[in-house]
Amino acid sequence: MQTNFTAEQLADPHVAEAEQILRKCVHCGFCTATCPTYVTLGNELDSPRGRIYLIKDMLENGRPADEQIVRHIDRCLSCLACMTTCPSGVDYMHLVDHARIHIEKTYRRPLMNRLTRGVLAMVLPYPARFRFALTLARIGRPFAGLLNRVPQLKPFGAMLELAPRALPAKATSSAAMAPTAGEPKRGRVAILAGCAQPVLDPGINEATARLLTRLGVEVVAPEGEGCCGALVHHMGREEQALDFARRNVDAWMREIERGGLDAIIITASGCGTTIKDYGHMLRLDPAYAEKAARVSMLAKDVTEYLSTLELPRLEAKGMVVAYHSACSLQHGQRVTMAPKALLANAGFTVREPAEGHLCCGSAGTYNILQSEISGKLKARKVKNLAATKPQVIAAGNIGCMTQIGSGTELPVVHTVELLDWAYGGERPRKLAKS
Repeated sequence: MQTNFTAEQLADPHVAEAEQILRKCVHCGFCTATCPTYVTLGNELDSPRGRIYLIKDMLENGRPADEQIVRHIDRCLSCLACMTTCPSGVDYMHLVDHARIHIEKTYRRPLMNRLTRGVLAMVLPYPARFRFALTLARIGRPFAGLLNRVPQLKPFGAMLELAPRALPAKATSSAAMAPTAGEPKRGRVAILAGCAQPVLDPGINEATARLLTRLGVEVVAPEGEGCCGALVHHMGREEQALDFARRNVDAWMREIERGGLDAIIITASGCGTTIKDYGHMLRLDPAYAEKAARVSMLAKDVTEYLSTLELPRLEAKGMVVAYHSACSLQHGQRVTMAPKALLANAGFTVREPAEGHLCCGSAGTYNILQSEISGKLKARKVKNLAATKPQVIAAGNIGCMTQIGSGTELPVVHTVELLDWAYGGERPRKLAKS
């Protein structure tokens, strides 16, 4: 793609990066076939290629975002399926990230939209606030249908519908655990606690810690670590996202200096994609660039790390598992084979749904801010998963688990919970109820 940025514009390193990304696009349109919003809506401007044209026009002319650009960029899920498909290696992720930051700086959203996004940014990244909000949601749930009738209030109706009817108890302790007695020590890792996941399903990290320690891995819980910043990063609130990133880098660097880390284990793949990008996000910060790059290199999805431990092969369990590959794992991190191989090795019969490359519609806060499109994608995903006739659905991201779980009666569990159970741990609570 030909570009016409001025030398003055290219002096901004963010614009210079965007220009290099734009130049790689050859207009081939391969991305349209795998883009969930284009497949759903059929509008060229709701495809990666269409959004690239809009972003180019906005940045090249140095103009503020307008309503049309914001509408189509907001509809992007950041599922990154386009990057998996693109034959030219267009770095759409960083391009759309830059566009969102530009929108946040130059566009004044309508009042209710500003309020909704502000509430999400102030609540979701903070576990105590999030738990309190979900507790209040039980009171507001009967009004969800009423809120959904008013376009400006639909996000609040979506929040109420997604909120679980009951919350699990808080984790009784941190995930820090020593290797099982008698097992040779095979490593030392930290597990990201995060923000939403420990509220919605603390059992995921508990299962991870149990499994790792039985395999001889020491698990530590660094003080000061928290939200990875993904939720606000994808809303264009870059300073807030970078503050979260710096805090986490500091926490993990203290642990590295204290006793070393072989990996930073992430059980929510949406967080994993962002943490693996810390090196890029903080590349212009002289105080953090090197440390952030080191942290990104250590970040591993739990299935990536488990694949290095050579788990023993188990006899068939006779349980059929439909594996949902989260977009952030398959497209964002390119981790595709490890989860399925681990489940099969543990004795499960693994089935993959049709259209496995398409997003389930969760995408961080997307199922709240774009609930209508999200609902269509959820219905499509649930139908494809159900067609495999599974006994359980496995996924590696809490957002996907919540989204899919709200559209099916089948139990939806984290991949690591099934692996923990197979290798001597507790039966997942959701399976116990099924």
